[in-house]
Amino acid sequence: MASDSTSLHIVMLPWLAFGHIIPYLELAKLLAERGNKISFVSTPRNIQRLPKLHPNLVPNIDLIGLPLPQVENLPQDAESTLDLPYDKVRYLKIAFDELQYSMDALLQTLSPDWVIHDFASFRLVPIMENLSIPNVHFSIVTASILVSLVGPPSAIIDGLDYRVEAKHMTSKPKWVPFETTIVPRYFEIMRLFNDAYIDGGNVSDVYRLAVTVKGASAVFVRSCYELEPEWLQLVEDLFGKPTIPVGLLPTTGYADEEDDDQKKAAWLEIKEWLDKQEKGSVVYVAFGSETKPNQEEVVEIALGLELSKLPFFWVYRKQRGWADEEVTKLPEGFEERTRGRGVICTSWAPQLKILSHDSVGGFLTHSGWSSVVEALKFEKKLILLPFLADQGMIARLLVEKEMGYEIARDENDGSFSRDSVAESLRVVMVEGQGKIFAEKLKKMKGKLFEKEKQDNYVNKLLDYLHDPTMHQPSGAHKN
Repeated sequence: MASDSTSLHIVMLPWLAFGHIIPYLELAKLLAERGNKISFVSTPRNIQRLPKLHPNLVPNIDLIGLPLPQVENLPQDAESTLDLPYDKVRYLKIAFDELQYSMDALLQTLSPDWVIHDFASFRLVPIMENLSIPNVHFSIVTASILVSLVGPPSAIIDGLDYRVEAKHMTSKPKWVPFETTIVPRYFEIMRLFNDAYIDGGNVSDVYRLAVTVKGASAVFVRSCYELEPEWLQLVEDLFGKPTIPVGLLPTTGYADEEDDDQKKAAWLEIKEWLDKQEKGSVVYVAFGSETKPNQEEVVEIALGLELSKLPFFWVYRKQRGWADEEVTKLPEGFEERTRGRGVICTSWAPQLKILSHDSVGGFLTHSGWSSVVEALKFEKKLILLPFLADQGMIARLLVEKEMGYEIARDENDGSFSRDSVAESLRVVMVEGQGKIFAEKLKKMKGKLFEKEKQDNYVNKLLDYLHDPTMHQPSGAHKN
């Protein structure tokens, strides 16, 4: 362990998706601010794409790029899910498994006090055991997702998980002792099922997570007691591991677009349009860098925006990564009919700046946790259109807490109509129910983002890393 009792050397290895990499980096910043040395590991291209660090943090965060092994069917230079269509991500997981051999050599060289790693790095578990390096699993998803999609890790590893068919996953798991609506819909499960439960590369994602959790000393969760106390306790009970929330980790930036003349000019143009809109009137539409609505869904979203008659700013991704050959198109005449009232942005957009603008009142989102956290921080009303199981369960958590409104879909095939999009937008943005959401968001913002509470979460996390005996799980399940 570290010779200096006040500082630690921590290696962090997130999965190769920026929805994972950025929260890991935010946690790294908070740990580095307290004098700890962080070795942050990803691939060279991903390291180059990270936002700039504040100069004060640079001495304590070492960004390490390990070359990603080339495997069959993985496009060359594809190093994150950002670069790939959904059906090719499984090959990225196979390459990530091969990367663990480089991690073995790196850990022998660095000899860190701790490793904090993600769900996918199950092959790293025996390596850390052989090197006697303690490790923690850091989940970037909520406790409710961990419990509902995974369940007892040992049952999965031993092949005893009863949720072997998608239809069994749409009801509350037997291990959840309280009533809840936080369960995936059938269509969400079918979209995720092959990766999560059958083939996430060479083993399922759920198996990866189960092995990772079983080999970890503790579980850190990107959540807080103010949001889901019962779920956090259930994770500890079910996994039999100390479960420590780290707070919501809202995205922070430093000298990103400010140092780039092209991005600066783009933001000024966006801001000029936003400045002309009425306060709280604009719907910001974005589905993240990795969620891509299909052609039929794009049409219904677009025509729903048109029918709503609300001003909107849509960050529209035609394809998912440069290797995606299925390019979607907007409905014919849509841009002309909505010109002036709506903006279609097909290039870079500064999401944090847009969400912080006074004219933006609502956020039509895929319910990705990072995007949701950013919206909550700026008190933007949420219109939820999830596409995958984890996004759907985040949406249900927000609906259950009266913090968001989910667009109605067909339970079986997941289809939705332009009318349901328009109606949901107007319910949240125009009608009386929107005031209820606004009041709830204002109330929750203080609870979720108070600096003292965030600091306490990180301090407790560090207390555990300095002395793991301080926090022992109370759960009956030991996995």
